[in-house]
Amino acid sequence: NAIDLIRDRGLEIDINNIPLDDPITFKLYASAKTVAVFQVESTGMRDALTQLKPTCIEDIIALVALYRPGPMENIPKFCAVKNGSEVREKIHPLIDEILDETQGIIVYQEQVMEIARKMAGYSLGGADLLRRAMGKKIKVAMDAEKPKFLNGSLKNNVNKKTAVKVWDLLEKFANYGFNKSHAAAYGVVSYQTAWLKANHPVEFMAAAMNCDIHLTDKLSLYKQEIDNLSLVLIPPCINRSKPYFSVADGKLFYALGAIKNIGINAMDQIVRIRNDGGIFKDIFDFSRRIDLRRLGKRPLEMLIRSGALDCLNQNRQVLFLSIEVLVAYSSTVFDEMDSKQTNLFGTVSESVPPPRLKVLEDWKFAERLREEYQAVGLYLSGHPVDEYLPYFKEHNVSIFSNLSRDELQSTKIVNIAGVITGKQERKSTRGHRFAFLQLSDPGGIFEATAFSDVLERNRNCFEIGKILSLVCEIKLEGEQTKIQIRGVLPIEKLMEKSEVLQYRVFIDSVEGVKFLASRLNKCSEEQNVQKGLMTIVIVNRDLPGDVEISLADSYVLKPEIIGAIKHSKDIIHIDRLGNGSPN
Repeated sequence: NAIDLIRDRGLEIDINNIPLDDPITFKLYASAKTVAVFQVESTGMRDALTQLKPTCIEDIIALVALYRPGPMENIPKFCAVKNGSEVREKIHPLIDEILDETQGIIVYQEQVMEIARKMAGYSLGGADLLRRAMGKKIKVAMDAEKPKFLNGSLKNNVNKKTAVKVWDLLEKFANYGFNKSHAAAYGVVSYQTAWLKANHPVEFMAAAMNCDIHLTDKLSLYKQEIDNLSLVLIPPCINRSKPYFSVADGKLFYALGAIKNIGINAMDQIVRIRNDGGIFKDIFDFSRRIDLRRLGKRPLEMLIRSGALDCLNQNRQVLFLSIEVLVAYSSTVFDEMDSKQTNLFGTVSESVPPPRLKVLEDWKFAERLREEYQAVGLYLSGHPVDEYLPYFKEHNVSIFSNLSRDELQSTKIVNIAGVITGKQERKSTRGHRFAFLQLSDPGGIFEATAFSDVLERNRNCFEIGKILSLVCEIKLEGEQTKIQIRGVLPIEKLMEKSEVLQYRVFIDSVEGVKFLASRLNKCSEEQNVQKGLMTIVIVNRDLPGDVEISLADSYVLKPEIIGAIKHSKDIIHIDRLGNGSPN
């Protein structure tokens, strides 16, 4: 799929003839940016890659063979010898060369065969019998081979002590022998996917998302990786997106078919109509060209919630509350077309006047995000936690997804924040209730456990959609990170502890001033409410410079207000000031 997407921009790739010494690919491996890369996307494998810092395809093949129960214990030594921090142990001149590519460690069954041939004089057939006995852990056959191996070694002038030492290594290897040709096949496919990701990241990530288009958890993980790679992901748009994830002008376009409760086939028909007749001009043009009755109200809801129809009307609440009206309008248009009736003054569509839609304020920013999450399963145009980020540094709160494994290992208690997206309560064998909480932050998703004491004290806080600051105990168990909640603080309480808020809003139009005025709430009459100060910065090419105007009154600068300002098309930029300097 990635190769097909690359071909769409005129570049043909023969994946079986790519260079196997590409420095960009090995840089990607060494930095462990291997989400969606075959064989090496697990947390443990990424940790191994950062230790190894591979520089050749043989390193990848060896790591694939080593990363299994048993041989995994050799990974630290393999990495240390590879990077020169540990001296390689030489065994015997006859076989040292055989182990060069694996840093002196026996990794492959083929190495066992070659050691038997070189050191003990085995024939190819005999060496294969030894490999088979080891691979199947046949003790009787192994015991029968030992004298043969030792006697053959003596004939090649290898002293008994060395021969026994090598045999013991081979016998130990029998517990986890791996076939090199198998590891090589896996290693090459891993390298091919890594090469695509390193050299064509946009197409590769689009292809990965297409493979898991209906798996929300995977899509959320890939969205996090797209952010990490600083790639541009365009939210779903009825005029630009395709049924599947696609690429244009170096940007990745979210798939219409990945929106919940929407079929790929239905989106395929809509895109075909768009391609034949041009982009949809507004919501009425869309209703005239797409039979909304056949599309269905539920899919139409999801298109609106996801923001896919923002290009036709930016007010999602107006569209959402007008679904019945729009479906009725579309039905009338298509019924007239079916009956082939026209009036004297124009075409069928012109003879049916578009309805008047309600005049309402749009959903607030937080509500838009909640609705978007319901439709897509992840946050695309922003994240509910975004509006609280300026408070985090002040209160030592971290984004869990941004914490490295080293940071998690060095600390047991950490303050993290997230919005609750899921909750499952369970009962222990002793009858105590506990809960698994799924949380989301701007970097991704994670799970935390609340045991009975924490659960009962904070049950009102543990509701879907609540944003919380959590005191958590972190435990690393192999590849898993276990998070246990020790304390809970609603995000609003965190804000109350903050210093006086100060914001600076950059505006370049009268519309921006009007928008800002409509969003600010004067709070001079309110008591015991933290009030924020605001400065407007007028930016205009006709002025000699930026003009700052400090507003005389203070305002209730709630996160939803700041979010609406920050994401308005009429506002250039907004900064929060702390202690007199940008935060």
